[in-house]
Amino acid sequence: MAEPLKNSFGPDVPSLIAEMFSQIAPNFDHTAFVADCLDGYEDLELMARGRQIAAVLAAHLPTDRAEALKLVTSALAVQVDNQDMGNMKAFLYMPHSYFIADCGLDHFELAMTAQYEMTKLFSAEFSIRPYLEQHRDLTLSRLRDWTADPSEHVRRLVSEGTRPRLPWAGRLREFQANPTPVLDLLELLRHDRSEYVRRSVANNLNDIAKDHPQVVVDVATRWWTDSNADEQRMIRHGLRSLIKAGHPGALAVLGFGSDSPARVVEVTTTPPQVQIGEKVRVEVVVDNPSADTAGALVDIVVNFVKANGSTSPKVFKGAETQLAPGESKTIGKTISLKQHTTRTHYQGRHIVEVQINGQLVPGCTFELIQ
Repeated sequence: MAEPLKNSFGPDVPSLIAEMFSQIAPNFDHTAFVADCLDGYEDLELMARGRQIAAVLAAHLPTDRAEALKLVTSALAVQVDNQDMGNMKAFLYMPHSYFIADCGLDHFELAMTAQYEMTKLFSAEFSIRPYLEQHRDLTLSRLRDWTADPSEHVRRLVSEGTRPRLPWAGRLREFQANPTPVLDLLELLRHDRSEYVRRSVANNLNDIAKDHPQVVVDVATRWWTDSNADEQRMIRHGLRSLIKAGHPGALAVLGFGSDSPARVVEVTTTPPQVQIGEKVRVEVVVDNPSADTAGALVDIVVNFVKANGSTSPKVFKGAETQLAPGESKTIGKTISLKQHTTRTHYQGRHIVEVQINGQLVPGCTFELIQ
């Protein structure tokens, strides 16, 4: 079993943060700060540990929040040895993020300076969100400036921080309802030279597509016309949820229209009867009976039996392929039927369907047994 993430954010973290502030604020009480942070620390999960440290930090820094924000910004430049945190070492600055989000709203410029510096170490995608809600126009204007920043971390903050459905964060309801301000920013980043930034742009598009599918299809259609190969990968990734759902407009952007002559000619499962905990192999034969090359985007849909006997479909990524005139190809997918915390398998007849270019066609079945 994987070690809990909170173990990488252990009791040494408050001491490292105290070391930062002790170097820039001689009156900072290192011992008391660490003791306050560790009160009940072991019982807390990762994010709660970060919040507790931020709350203690607020109690130990000056009550003048402007002065406190200046200290937080200065502390970001202090080098401490956080190598023992492994690939979680950037999370050392999570409490700084919470502090800025909670205590900086009355000091916009100082808070923006702090976030600008912090996001180069630990993304400010969470701490920027209260500013988008309470200082909408000022924050959008600053983010617009940052789209041209030399740092890819700062540019990525623009696209990641404005995601309407950012994981681990509250939704930006205003931008869920009207994504236009966000799309205006993404427009300035769509040709970004950094894959790190483009990936974030794609994730933001995917968020928006869940509430405004046709808006994103229209944007993707326009972007596709002057995009290079890297940017087309970004667009494809931004359309992934719509593609998985078989949205005709999204498929058309990628050249997989419903008018393609590609068709499914055979679907098989091996073995036809499989035990819970084992694997089943699904193979789909597609062909092109026409005289022209045909594109086929093939996904496999398994209708899993639920505890009450009803079924729930799950789409598995198959493949994209081009078929020459008269050509046929076999697309295969091996599916694990092990029990997981996110999915419990139940015995019974499971129906397999195939989604080809957004069209759902019948397939076959397999029997899942104990």
